[in-house]
Amino acid sequence: MTHLEKVQAELRRYEHKLMDFSAREHNGAVELVIELKNRDLGLHTYYAPLHARDIDHSQFSWTLQSYLYDCLHDYVVEMFIETPQNRSNLP
Repeated sequence: MTHLEKVQAELRRYEHKLMDFSAREHNGAVELVIELKNRDLGLHTYYAPLHARDIDHSQFSWTLQSYLYDCLHDYVVEMFIETPQNRSNLP
């Protein structure tokens, strides 16, 4: 089983109401891909690299879950349009 196939097989175990998860080969490595199911919103796709050593590790299932959750957090935070830290909101 290739690294890509291993990641794809593991991602099939996850289903989310708002997000789709997939993997792709990119520049000789595997990337985790997170997209909104509703593509009409015009939001970006999130890409996160997966290292071969992590895919080969015996605890890959657990480390992928942790990484996936971290990536989801980052992706959702990137969707903010305004925050109190925006300079445009300063008095």
